[in-house]
Amino acid sequence: MESDSAFVAPEGVYSVTEEHKPLQVPTHSSTAAHPIYQTRLSSITVRFPQKHPASPGLAQFLGANLTKDLKKDKEKEREKDVVKERPLLEERSMSSSDTPEDNFPSPDVLATPDLSVSTPATEHQQYKLFSHPSISATKKKSHISRPKHNMRTTSSTFITRLQSAEGLNKTLAAKQGEVTFLFYNTGKAFLWIDVGAKAKEPLTRISFSAYPTCHDVNPSTASSERLDVIIGFSTGDLVWFDPLSSRYCRLNKQGTITSSICTAVRWVPSSPTLFLASHADGTIIVYDKEREDGLFTASIPNGLTNTPHINVNVHHTSPVSDEWDPLSTMFVTPPPWHPEATGKGEKGVVAKNPVSHWRLCRRGVVDFVFSPDIKYVAAISEDGCLRVIDPLAEQLVDCYASYFGSLTCVAWSPDGRFILTGGQDDLLTIFSPWEQRVVARCQGHSSFVSAVAFDELRCDGRTYRFGSVGEDNKLILWDFSSGALHRPKHLGAHHPRTSMSSSISLAYRRGTGSTIQLSAPRYHPAPSRNEVSTVQPVLVKQLDADLLTSLAFLPRALITASKAGHVRLWVRPLVMANASPRRRHTRGTLSVTDFQGAVP
Repeated sequence: MESDSAFVAPEGVYSVTEEHKPLQVPTHSSTAAHPIYQTRLSSITVRFPQKHPASPGLAQFLGANLTKDLKKDKEKEREKDVVKERPLLEERSMSSSDTPEDNFPSPDVLATPDLSVSTPATEHQQYKLFSHPSISATKKKSHISRPKHNMRTTSSTFITRLQSAEGLNKTLAAKQGEVTFLFYNTGKAFLWIDVGAKAKEPLTRISFSAYPTCHDVNPSTASSERLDVIIGFSTGDLVWFDPLSSRYCRLNKQGTITSSICTAVRWVPSSPTLFLASHADGTIIVYDKEREDGLFTASIPNGLTNTPHINVNVHHTSPVSDEWDPLSTMFVTPPPWHPEATGKGEKGVVAKNPVSHWRLCRRGVVDFVFSPDIKYVAAISEDGCLRVIDPLAEQLVDCYASYFGSLTCVAWSPDGRFILTGGQDDLLTIFSPWEQRVVARCQGHSSFVSAVAFDELRCDGRTYRFGSVGEDNKLILWDFSSGALHRPKHLGAHHPRTSMSSSISLAYRRGTGSTIQLSAPRYHPAPSRNEVSTVQPVLVKQLDADLLTSLAFLPRALITASKAGHVRLWVRPLVMANASPRRRHTRGTLSVTDFQGAVP
């Protein structure tokens, strides 16, 4: 069964059922650009309403009019329900007097273990990043906003071409049930495809004058009527795009806030408007898609302008005199409209972008990801560090060093227990943020690791399946179980094992959301090889393609992408695709005793 389009895993055979190859264009074309930036993947599953055609027969003569009247009544009732629900949704997303749960999921849907000690915290502490008191109390939006501009009729030179599949509107209107859409970038193009449709052409192909570098789809607003997609570019620009209506809006236009390359974008989970964007100048910036760009000047930590590997625009920044250690703190520049910049906030101040500005390090931020409970952000950077951030407190919690070189990719386990990274040391490293230590390293790649991802269908809280791709063109699958790891023979004195009591203290600091600093150090150096257990791969597949850059697990398939934009869909084994998973991780809070069996 082994071939270039199939491989055998322990659970069965994966085979390629769909391919999207890069478009061959003339060399003089504006879209014929050498692939400088990696191809990234974003996917979303949307439920389209079921179609119920009228059945012929006696009802056509006796009850046709009655059926139409009933449908009209139902539609009127739905419209009334929507009108009633909208103010509640807007209060949750706009009001500063609400609790933090208004923008975040309720505890019954959280997937990360909650080890926090129940300590009361003020609403201001918990909610200060995601609200603006001066406008939320007086301005309530009556409808969900849409992007302003029509991409089909725009005269902007930033968008050079828009190509849509023939009969796109009819195709979308005929959809019913669950449909999975995939977005990816290649060269200066951004593509939207229907997974499983096996269409030769994408639903939409957009060509830009700049390189798309990253993108993300907002699952909290996704529906059969709208999709909110954020695209980051090599110029620092950001585009909020709805592919269903072909409407868009530009943010950070022409580098108003920063002209540094956008390296990653992520919607704040459960928020309809907020997203984070990381940049190659070592910053993460918080944006609101409904705000306009404001006049903003970011402060420069002392000594940053003397750093040779980072370019700082002195016209957009102002230096400060305080010493800054990026291994122990992050440097926050609140804008004038930030609630913390003016105390309780000045009345009449119009909130604009950015919502906030974080400087993490002196080198570029490569990628970041939210924890499943949305309380933390794991960010990796070119300085070889994994940083765990509390976004509400705008504070660095922990900083972990890589074994060697820069970190290149990051993922958080579905239950929140582990953070997985890949790097230039050809290794995958498994961190336990709750125990503040490296749990294991994974050896199998012979070159830089490009992407890592957890397979949620095969993660049950005890055993974790994840995959990785690298510049060695290897697709590797791994199974990890902390209880099955062997205790390292040699433990270095400089990196002692963390006791469970220190884990509780860490959770206490993180759970309260306060700015109190504990005496425990934030920086954790990398342990040596003989101090950490090693995980071996369960499958290594050598692919005949150019450099592999992306990997994603879908409910029915595994997707890989190369740097040139060659996307492959590997369908799961029939047993996995049709049967329920062996034991999914529980979406509830876990106690400290749940971790006792996980400590080797």
